Amino acid sequence: MTMPMPQIEPGARPVLVAGGAGMIGHHLCRHLMAKGFPVVCLDNLSTGHRENIASWDGNPDFRFVEGDVVDGLAGTFAGVFNLASPAAPDHYLIDPVRTLRTNVMGTLAMLEVARRSECVFVQASTSEIYGDPDRHPQSEDYLGAVNPVGPRACYNEGKRAAEALTRDFRRQYGVETRIVRIFNTYGEGSRSDDGRVIPNFVQQALRGEPITIYGDGRQTRSYCHVDDLVEGLLRLFSTPGTIEDPVNIGNPGEITVAELAEKILALTESDAGIDYRALPQDDPKRRCPDIGRAQALLGWSPRISLDEGLMRTINWWRRKNAEVPASQIAGQG
Repeated sequence: MTMPMPQIEPGARPVLVAGGAGMIGHHLCRHLMAKGFPVVCLDNLSTGHRENIASWDGNPDFRFVEGDVVDGLAGTFAGVFNLASPAAPDHYLIDPVRTLRTNVMGTLAMLEVARRSECVFVQASTSEIYGDPDRHPQSEDYLGAVNPVGPRACYNEGKRAAEALTRDFRRQYGVETRIVRIFNTYGEGSRSDDGRVIPNFVQQALRGEPITIYGDGRQTRSYCHVDDLVEGLLRLFSTPGTIEDPVNIGNPGEITVAELAEKILALTESDAGIDYRALPQDDPKRRCPDIGRAQALLGWSPRISLDEGLMRTINWWRRKNAEVPASQIAGQG
């Protein structure tokens, strides 16, 4: 069942999507406009991609602002989604200080926009706040097992601090805030240098290269297609009443990384095999959401099977790669 969305009258205030040119962000912008919301997309294009939103140039319901989330944005809005942050380790580890600054100071700036606008604020947090968990699956009341001085801390602790800021704006200023903890998400629109598992595996398989697995491949993940995720974000935004506590959004279907690699090899009809390498520090061994809260509060569960979502993603990469010379397609590195 699809949740009813707030009605938007002509000339009504737009919804602000910070990080709206990213993989998740541009799908969120598309779904918002399809439901009648004018959208303002704020993105500095450090990890977002201009081509993700280029088709909306000239659309009166869409406006792109190239800028840094830390600097805030003038105007008032009907809602604010804060998705602005590098999310892949290959990106957030390039400049860890900037990553931490974006997640803390950028969230503070977007909360001020929501406070000024007197609108709902949705903070995109992450399953990374659970660290390398010793509880499985992870429910929202689990406080996590995070290394606060490890190489991934710029992202993990940045998101944890952003959650604290979000709750404090609710307590201190009465801002209607919502926190979503996003688990592994995949789908159409990823960057070629994204660095995460599914984009890497699909690209390597399509090039006929051995798929690179870090560790022994027995670590598990659960993968949610971006369309399912966005439906969860929209329900969290539009559900009436108070939702103070964080809500996990992800697919609880667990699979080992090795099983995922074999599945992608089969779906791409590749016989390139697998190349095993050393596991990075603080890489979690198991990651799977308890989505009971999302089911109870939002009536949300993922609908797209892994096989269906992977085929959508594989076909998108096939079309994408056909448009780009092979010499310009980035590898995993």
